[in-house]
This record gives sequence, C-alpha cells and structure tokens, in this order.
Amino acid sequence: MGSATRTALAAAKQDLAARKGVTLASGEQLLSAGRAIEGSAQLRAVLADPAVEAFEKSALITSIFGALDATASALLSDLASARWSTRAEFLDGIEEIGIRAIAQSAGGKASIERELFEVERAVASDAELELAIGSTLGDTTQKAALVDRLLGSLISAATAAIVRHLVQSPRGRRIGELLRSAADLVADANGRIVATVTSAAPLSAAHEKKLVQTLTARYERTPILNVVIDDRILGGLRVQVGDEVVDGTIASRLADLRLQLAG
Repeated sequence: MGSATRTALAAAKQDLAARKGVTLASGEQLLSAGRAIEGSAQLRAVLADPAVEAFEKSALITSIFGALDATASALLSDLASARWSTRAEFLDGIEEIGIRAIAQSAGGKASIERELFEVERAVASDAELELAIGSTLGDTTQKAALVDRLLGSLISAATAAIVRHLVQSPRGRRIGELLRSAADLVADANGRIVATVTSAAPLSAAHEKKLVQTLTARYERTPILNVVIDDRILGGLRVQVGDEVVDGTIASRLADLRLQLAG
C-alpha cells in the first residue's frame, strides 16, 4: 500500500466514523458503486485521476450514481477526491469503506465476524460451493443469488451484503482470503481484533477465557476468536493476529528440533 493510499484511507475512516445515520443501504450502495467503477476503465481513470478537480468528480458521481443515498454519495465523493497511490488501491478503498459502513450500521451488536468465519468454513469444506461462488468465471448476479439461496436464512442481512459483494468482485483474490480480510475490517471497525487460533482439539471454556484475557492485555482490544481444529498440530496452539503469529504447537517444536539435529 502506497503512502498516498494510507493517508486517503485514514481520512476516509475518520469521515465515516464521524457520520451519523449510516445505514446498511449506505454500505451496500457504496459497494455497488465500487463494482460499477471497477467495470468501467474510463470512469475509474477519471475518478482516480488527481488532476481532475474534486467538484468535477462530485458532479460526475451525482450524474452517474444519482440513486445513492446522501451518505453513500458523500462518502464516494470524498473517496474520489482523495489522492490514491494506484487505481487498484482506489477500488480497494471504496470496498473497505463500504464494508466498514455496513459494520458501523450494525452498531457492533451483530456477530458479522463470526458469521464470516462460518461462511469461510462452509466454502472451504465444499469444493463445489467454492468453485461456484469463488470462480472468476460465471455470472456475478447468479453468484449473488446463490449466496442468498444457500446462506440467506443462516446469516444476518449485514453479513449477506458483504458476502454478495465479495463474490461479485473477487478482482483476482480467493474467496477465503476475501472473507478473512472482511472479518478483519469488521472487527477493526468495531474496535476489536480477529485472532485465528489453531488447536488440535476444541478449547475448554476456561482455556478460551484465559486466551481472551491474554490477547486483550496484549492488544488492548477485545479479540474475536476464530478457532480452527487441526489434529495435525498434535497439541499446543497457533495464534495469528494480523501478520503476527505465535506458534506454540507441538508439531512446530518437533520441526524445530529436527532442523537443529540436522544442522
């Protein structure tokens, strides 16, 4: 991520956090506009061009995206007015603020992160489903309809809106990666963190409570645990928060021992 993009994103997040009356529709409309911009090289070039005046971009957005509510329109205009390192990062920025808007509209009460974890697991365990919604081929509208048909009754409207967008706008990314990234964004928007915990067996209530306390003290944020059961690690835990990994698994220790013996 370029320095211009970091600055633009920081400003956009502050702008979103300060806005009142952000609704689920605001976030959905922003994501939809992002997909439309993605599909038009000409529109993308104009809106991401720092040489084009902000008022010209706002007028263009109003003309093309007149159906957006006031919040989504203002957010999109501000995003387009900012300077981005690349056009691809401009699209990433629209997507991130759209997902954060959906999280903000839920008020931190909905378990969007956990539902995204469950969707990821469901997709990973079903090769047909992963191909159907994760392939870069196929009609995007049909993919969105498939999400509603298979998952609509199992997840909240906020989570469904995020998943529908992700399957329609993969942009070269795998669906599992997209779902995990979305969960991280939602958690961050709610002042939380996502900790992916790999264990050989389900955690006991006491062990989970202790882990939450430890992570809260370390990161000064409440962790949402995404527990993955993998008996191949033999025992111990592997905990990942963002790019930071603490690997205390028996399998990892044995691998280290083998390397030491071989050396």
